[in-house]
Amino acid sequence: MMRSRFDQQLRELHTEMVRLGGLCETAIAAAAQALLTGSREQAQAAGAAEREIDRLEREIEQLCLELLLRQQPVARDLRDISSALKMLSDLERIGDQAADIAELTRFTGTLPAMGEGHIRQMAQTAIHMVAGSVAAFVQADLDLATAVVEEDDAMDELFCQVREDLLQLIRAGQSAAGQALDLLMVAKYFERIGDHAVNVAEWVRFSITGSRDLG
Repeated sequence: MMRSRFDQQLRELHTEMVRLGGLCETAIAAAAQALLTGSREQAQAAGAAEREIDRLEREIEQLCLELLLRQQPVARDLRDISSALKMLSDLERIGDQAADIAELTRFTGTLPAMGEGHIRQMAQTAIHMVAGSVAAFVQADLDLATAVVEEDDAMDELFCQVREDLLQLIRAGQSAAGQALDLLMVAKYFERIGDHAVNVAEWVRFSITGSRDLG
């Protein structure tokens, strides 16, 4: 009976982690839309998603603690739950950084055409990495977790391309230095989101194998 209750709560944990990952994707997408279109509504949507992420994070943390304290998880389950607790911190930071991007849209203005394409790609890559890392956890899929880690190279390359785009615009006198710095900060936030997705993927590895090394 106790194990049946434990399995039910473990399934609930996985369901809630999927919800949390979905909210992170929503926050990133809304922030990107706010940046690309100047939509104040999308910026507010990113902020609302970030607040919901914070609320859900607290609920999932409570569920994890209940599973650890009231049940008797075996080693594999213990790794699963402890990994989820570690992932919560990274997913919460993803929400924060999406909200930070949305906040910066007040200052960035219209994106220069040269930088827009790479910024858009960074947003898409960030969403893909977050979705992949959470799916890897729920499905206990080591290959998917590894794919997320490998995708981080593409994210880093996109950041370098955005930085080069902005430097070229400044040299050509086509972009104010202040706007360029704001856009560089946006690119840095997307890169950090990728880093957090990698952290989640590494915790997936730990939950399956007992080691975080995905190298």
